[in-house]
Amino acid sequence: MSGAVSEGNHVAGERQPLVEVHQLKKHFVTAKDLLGRSSEVLKAVDGVSFQIKRGETFGLVGESGSGKSTVGRCLTRLYDYTEGTVRFDGQDISKLNDKQLKPLRRRIQSIFQDPYSSLNPGMNVLELIGEPMDIHRLHQGSERKDAVVALLEKVGLKREHLYRYSHEFSGGQRQRISIARALSVNPEFIVCDEPISALDVSIQAQVINTLEDLQQEFGLTYLFIAHDLSMVRHISDRIGVMYRGRLVEVADADELYEQPAHPYTQALLSSIPVPDPRAAGEREGVRGGFAQPDRSWSWDKDSNGATELREISPGHYVAYPVNR
Repeated sequence: MSGAVSEGNHVAGERQPLVEVHQLKKHFVTAKDLLGRSSEVLKAVDGVSFQIKRGETFGLVGESGSGKSTVGRCLTRLYDYTEGTVRFDGQDISKLNDKQLKPLRRRIQSIFQDPYSSLNPGMNVLELIGEPMDIHRLHQGSERKDAVVALLEKVGLKREHLYRYSHEFSGGQRQRISIARALSVNPEFIVCDEPISALDVSIQAQVINTLEDLQQEFGLTYLFIAHDLSMVRHISDRIGVMYRGRLVEVADADELYEQPAHPYTQALLSSIPVPDPRAAGEREGVRGGFAQPDRSWSWDKDSNGATELREISPGHYVAYPVNR
């Protein structure tokens, strides 16, 4: 079986896909010759395919530079694609112009990694959360203020925070404001781009719990991008593992952690910190701070040159060869 396009059919019951990604590529020109032609190209995303079912959380993991955040920015059309398609609720969004995208921007939102830089320091909380409502013409006057207060309470903040500015809050509180801002236009799909990596460990679990509660209440669908593998397992229904711009493994969260099949996935999981310092030196596959799979394996490609994922058990897809 070729490609991860069909892999989502085996999970999440009868739920239909909300997001369908097919052979997505995003290449960046890093150098040009004297004639202005591309001489060096960075293949940040190089032929990625997957589906996200309505109401599920699809985790996307990989070390820095693997292309996972680029995938998220392509899905929200912050980046245009080099090749491939992204379908949202059956509609191909890859060729839509800004005017055509505006209705979709309400349905697709993002929560970014750094709440310190993602919030305008010149706006108070009422303005930060109310701005998307204004753009999409939702709520007016006192109704707008009441809607903002209701969102603050949903994310664990209070009415008294309305007129404060972002510098007056802790990192965890700032991220809660970012979550409320994303929710302000009643989205269906949220790209969570490493939303907890900039937070203190003691706060991370609280933010994750908030995201899970909101998902249950509003029926949200998440793409959860992260490098913290322990947190990804906790929040995700399924997980995709990215390596050098490609997906190497996709499986249910528990299956992936208990039965990792690809050498890179095995190396990545072995890099998870353990509380026993004596065990740290016994872990395999980590050198210089990066997951290091056995370099003897190579990409298995189909006739079109695309990376091929094969099903090795129901819902578990791997780019060959595998170690089991």
